[in-house]
Amino acid sequence: QVRLVESGGGLVQPGGSLRLSCAASGFTLDGYAIAWFRQAPGKKREGVSCINNNDGYTNYVDSVKGRFTISRDNAKNTVNLQMNSLKPEDTAVYYCAAVRANHGANLIAELYDHWGQGTQVTVSS
Repeated sequence: QVRLVESGGGLVQPGGSLRLSCAASGFTLDGYAIAWFRQAPGKKREGVSCINNNDGYTNYVDSVKGRFTISRDNAKNTVNLQMNSLKPEDTAVYYCAAVRANHGANLIAELYDHWGQGTQVTVSS
C-alpha cells in the first residue's frame, strides 16, 4: 500500500523552529519529486516547497524563502522541511505529496498523485 506519513508538527512560539518529516512506505521516493503544501482554516491550499528527485533542484513560495529548507534522504525514503523563524501566518496543516519525477518538482497540487494525511503546525505565543 502506497502511503506518505508526515510527522514533526506541533505548537511553537513565533521565531521558533520545527522540522517536518515525510516518510514513504509501499514505494521508493527516489523516483518522485516531492512537495510540501499547507492549508490554513478558510484559506486555499498553498504550495510551500518542492524538490526534484536527483538533481538538487528546489523551489519555495516567496513567503518562506530564507526561512524554510527542504531536503531529502533517498536512502531513508524521507523528505524533510526545516522551518525556522516561524510566524503566526505559517499556522496551517502541512501536507507532503509525491509526483513521478518526469513531471519535475512544482507547486501545482493537481499534478501530485500521492498525499499524506497532514500534520498541524501552530505558531502562537
